[in-house]
Amino acid sequence: MTIEEEIFKKSKPNIKQLEKYGFKKENNIYKYKEKIMGNEFEVKIIIDKEIKGQIIDLNTKEEYTNIRLQNPGTYVNKVKEEYKKTLKKIKENCFEEEYFMMPQSNRITNYIIKKYNVEPEFLWKKLDGSAVFRNKKNKKWFGIIMDINKNKLEKENKIIEIINTKIKEETKETLLKNKGFYEAYHMNKKNWITMILDETIEDKIIIKQIEESYNLINK
Repeated sequence: MTIEEEIFKKSKPNIKQLEKYGFKKENNIYKYKEKIMGNEFEVKIIIDKEIKGQIIDLNTKEEYTNIRLQNPGTYVNKVKEEYKKTLKKIKENCFEEEYFMMPQSNRITNYIIKKYNVEPEFLWKKLDGSAVFRNKKNKKWFGIIMDINKNKLEKENKIIEIINTKIKEETKETLLKNKGFYEAYHMNKKNWITMILDETIEDKIIIKQIEESYNLINK
């Protein structure tokens, strides 16, 4: 995960606040510049579908990529920390907190909150990207959103979010024929299924599975 991804995860930009802070809009892309380290470096931030950042060494006019090293030296680490402070200040002033990283995860969560009047429960400190949804009356889980490495499902190394829902055992094979559906991750594979939350599956299809899962545990 990059520095930018780590700092801005679970947050979304507030457009009015971006403009107030000093971001300039160019072709629906927001750009920001700020000098740090006594004007030795310039931070450049671009917000489009994702957030990208650069540090430019104003002496060489080239990108200062040393901050991306795993074990930087003392000076590089100082530059890196100043960069992080700049990013955190932008987040504090221009971003709003969300439950999860991915837009689809948050849309689905907002649907569940509105439909069933239940909030996601983050039960595990070490797994702060994982939350359960449970029936208020019988306390049974009907959905679980988790962040995992995609290589747990197929051969691709990146962090994604998934949702697990309960299913009827006889529907499992049919569901697995659809793109974005997987054998249940970390749950009973007979009674649960996993869906990826990266826009591969339409919201309405995921919602249908959530409703079925809720009905199953509500009986």
